[in-house]
Amino acid sequence: MTTLQLDATDRDLFRGALDQALAQLEGTLAEFGQRFPDDTAPDDRYRPRRWLDYPDGANSGWTTGFWTGMLWLAHELTGRSAFRTVAHAHLAGFEARLEKRIQIDHHDLGFLYMPSCVAAWRIRGDAHARTVALGAADYLMRRYLPRAGIIQAWGDLDDPAQRGRMIIDCLMNLPLLHWAAAANGAARYRDAAMTHLERSRDFLVRPDDSSFHTYHFDPETGAPLYGSTAQGLADDSCWARGQAWGMYGFALNHGYAPGLGLLDVAMRQADYFIAHLPPNGIAYWDLAFGPGSGEPWDSSASAIAACGLLELAGHLDDETGRRYRDAALHMLRGLVTHCAARAPASNALLLHGVYSKPHGQGVDEPSLWGDYFYLEALARVLHGATGYW
Repeated sequence: MTTLQLDATDRDLFRGALDQALAQLEGTLAEFGQRFPDDTAPDDRYRPRRWLDYPDGANSGWTTGFWTGMLWLAHELTGRSAFRTVAHAHLAGFEARLEKRIQIDHHDLGFLYMPSCVAAWRIRGDAHARTVALGAADYLMRRYLPRAGIIQAWGDLDDPAQRGRMIIDCLMNLPLLHWAAAANGAARYRDAAMTHLERSRDFLVRPDDSSFHTYHFDPETGAPLYGSTAQGLADDSCWARGQAWGMYGFALNHGYAPGLGLLDVAMRQADYFIAHLPPNGIAYWDLAFGPGSGEPWDSSASAIAACGLLELAGHLDDETGRRYRDAALHMLRGLVTHCAARAPASNALLLHGVYSKPHGQGVDEPSLWGDYFYLEALARVLHGATGYW
């Protein structure tokens, strides 16, 4: 992807926003050192994550890759060694998580290891980080259910409540398998990703181009059972962040699997998302809601969607792609204008996100993934960056 042609007003707006985001990140880095912030930021301030009897700020949970990824991206944008030094220091924690099996029994290993270890390999040629990332791909393959043709999202593989469940977020984890297949030539990674993509295309996307958050299959026969939600309003509504994962995930995977018709699916998902945005471009947490609903925004959904739209436009001719680029710029303007965080009130990058409204978790709070994709979106429009997927 090349740098976008921006008018002077957008260029100044986004340059100012990127400078502000990098300043916020630098301040948070000075505050945390090599520790990891928590998933979300109550009162708009991140605190060190806590898990069991591990030291505060330990590498745990599913979101730490976004923190390391922001540091790698900031280093690439600025050349500042402080970002690189801490990002590199984080790699030992990602290796330890594999060795000690620290909260890795889920499908989010792509979120953990692509922006950390694979990024280190791509940016610095770190051969050890490459080895660790291949180990993560191997561990992710343990969750592949060949009879169902999916990677199980959550839970013990023998848990009847979770066995055979896929979720739309996993589209963003599949690049780890595509990368591993290219890195060591083993077809099994790509084969698993391809069948999961086919099942995602055929069952997660509804006829009206909205999406299920999760879908359940019989793990023994592969028979499709039903769609459901975990974080959306209802099983038949459209969770905003899930739709954003879908449009970005299908667009990304089209690059790895151009024969599956995923580009068309990404366009349909994008059209639905755009049609259900409020005028300011910031999605409500479920696309069932609109202005006047009194429901909170999920700024992270719009940040992810903006990256997805830019990725999608990069696969299309200029005329077709223009409307998706224009939509991405509209959403990014809204995020900069209404959601950009500033010290000292906040040590985050992006305000007004939602982790899970049904669970009362991270409502109207910044999140590490929201911050990461906001930074990625700014880097895409100003510097032609493509993220670490």
